[in-house]
Amino acid sequence: MFLITGLGNPGSKYELTRHNIGFLVIDEITKNLSLKTTINKSNFVAQLIKSSNSLFAKPQTFMNNSGQSIEAIASYYNIVNEDIIVIHDDIDLPFGSVKFKIGGGHGGHNGLRSLDAHIGKEYIRIRVGVGKPANKMDVANYVLGNFTKVELNTLEDIISHIIKAIEAIKTLPLVEVKSKFTMK
Repeated sequence: MFLITGLGNPGSKYELTRHNIGFLVIDEITKNLSLKTTINKSNFVAQLIKSSNSLFAKPQTFMNNSGQSIEAIASYYNIVNEDIIVIHDDIDLPFGSVKFKIGGGHGGHNGLRSLDAHIGKEYIRIRVGVGKPANKMDVANYVLGNFTKVELNTLEDIISHIIKAIEAIKTLPLVEVKSKFTMK
């Protein structure tokens, strides 16, 4: 079983922010699942949906504590890190880029920092480029800012691409997924 996690912040205030790209992907994947179960366990602190072969999580701990939620879910379902897929925003990639990797540093991303502290670094990461702010001192406001109208118009294609990549990750080696699904 795979645990597919989208990172983001709960609440309508953050719904269309760059930091919530992971939540947007999970919402899109789960909206059309025919056989799904919503799981409510208070210690998960997440919106969790189960399908036949995957769990889809949106931690409700806010970004900085995402690792607590994912650790609780992975532990309960005995999911190893190699079967955890995390979708997150990445300011070091141009908007619309999609890259894949296992492990590595958190690059200042507090959601990844929390995951690394709670489950280790060896999980699959889908890095979604959101671009950089004009002023490096304004990173928090940038990632917590809403996508522009132009960006919103292309998000549907980017999210669709990510969903296809997630399906491929379940059956192909990551090297093949990287070669077929990396967007620059």
